[in-house]
Parts: sequence; C-alpha cells; structure tokens
Amino acid sequence: MNSSNILITGARGFTGLYLKDAAQKSGLKVHELTSNLNDVEALEKEVLSATPDYVAHLAGISFVASKDHEAFYRVHALGTSNLLQALTKLEKAPKKVLLASSATVYGNSANHLSVEDQALTPIDHYAISKVAMEEMAKTFFNRLPIVIARPFNYTGVGQKGNFLIPKLVDHFAKRKPFIELGNLNIEREFNDVNMICDAYLKLLDLGKENEIYNVCSGQARSLQFVMDTLKQITGHDIEIRVNPDFVRASEVHRMVGNPEKLNHLLASNALSLQAPALEYTFKQMLTASSILST
Repeated sequence: MNSSNILITGARGFTGLYLKDAAQKSGLKVHELTSNLNDVEALEKEVLSATPDYVAHLAGISFVASKDHEAFYRVHALGTSNLLQALTKLEKAPKKVLLASSATVYGNSANHLSVEDQALTPIDHYAISKVAMEEMAKTFFNRLPIVIARPFNYTGVGQKGNFLIPKLVDHFAKRKPFIELGNLNIEREFNDVNMICDAYLKLLDLGKENEIYNVCSGQARSLQFVMDTLKQITGHDIEIRVNPDFVRASEVHRMVGNPEKLNHLLASNALSLQAPALEYTFKQMLTASSILST
C-alpha cells in the first residue's frame, strides 16, 4: 500500500483522525473528503479528482441515541449509495473500498459471540440504517471491491463526552462524587480506537472483497468492571445514580463479537492486530481529561 493514496470520508471525526494518522504513518497519501455525501454533483467531482487507490468510508452519525432518525438513513444509506455511485465513475476502480458499518446490526444476539453470517436483528433506527447501508452496498459488489467492517464498541482520547467511557473517565478524572447513568446491566467490548484503525488498514490491504468482517476482541466487559478499573487507576470511588431519562427502552444488553474470521485472515498473512490493553487506554484518557480540565 506504500505510495498509494487513500480517500477517507469522515476524516475529521473521532475515528477519522486516528485513521488518517495511521494511514500517513504507513506511507499512504491521504485525501480527506470535504463534499457532503448528499451533494451528488460536488461529491462526484471530488471523487474523480482524488482518483483514490483505496477508500475508507467512515462518515456517519456516530451517536446512536440521536433523535434525528431521518438523518441516519439520509447519511448512512443514501449518502453511502451516492459515494459508491461516484466511485463507479472512476476510470480505474479503487483497489479496495472499506465501509464502516456497526455491531449494532446484531441487536440482542442469541449467540454468545456474534458471527458475521448470523441473522441480523437491529432494534433501533441507527442499527436499521446500517443494515440498509450494508444491503444497498451489496448491489455494488459486482462493480467495486467492497469490504464491510462491523466494529464493536471502542474508545480513546478525543471521543465525545456523550459516549459512556469518556463520560466515566471525565467524572473520575475530576473526582466527582457521583455519576448519573442509564442502563447498568450491559456487557460490551471496550476496544481501543487504534486497534480499530489498524484493522481497517489491514482489511483495505488484505480483506477479501464482498466480505463482511467483525472488528472485535471477543472480550466482554461489564459496566462494573469498567468502574472497578477506573477506581483502581485513580484511587477514587464514585456513586452511580440511575437517571430514568438516560434509560433507553431499546437497549442491546450484550454486544460482543467473534473475531475468528478477521484473526484467521491476519494469521494467514503472519499478522495480528495492535490491541492496547484497556487499562492503558483508560490511563491515556484520564491523563488527557486531567490536562483539559486544568
């Protein structure tokens, strides 16, 4: 992939900033898409000008609880369709197009670890819009070398405070006496954003086209485990108060993936993912939060 160029959508977002940095360090020349995905004319003009060798499509609405339901479909399904349509007009097709979907498409999975070929049971508009994006993308499989990634929960320095982990980190960093949360009985993966970006670059290079890959660790973490880890690092204890306004009626109670398919792909190429320990990620976030609050 060295000396190639990559078009990144959503390059100014949380994940995009990390992916841009990782791509540049790997020798890729980055073009950040600036056009609105729903401005078809401007989008096509910019794509044709960029002539990308690789495309990483990260742009989207990241906050699952957003109340603008129409925007989910406008951005995730229609916006992605517009991007793919523009890519088909390139004189030379990209070597690989990675679409960032979401583990939320699995919903409340009956499987202990969600696998790529199981039935999807999305439970909210965010997840349904991601399913719509995936199904729409399949209509381009005969025209573009597409890989779909389903990342499970991840975090890191710079993630917005309306997400669970940054909110918790901020409260511990500021040694607040209590925190208001919603659903407490949940299990999630809490991976590092650097691992996700490492996986994306490896999938762009090695992923089999027209395939879907979980990007995950397979390690479930309870909310209590997260709280205990932050308490151990900071030496601070905090009271949890349940705020009914934060409780979502449609909640995925367990969201943990099976990483076997991705791990097999990497192992067959003598590779593995760079996966920082959760404690390391928390320490980085706590340091950043403390600096910002001073």
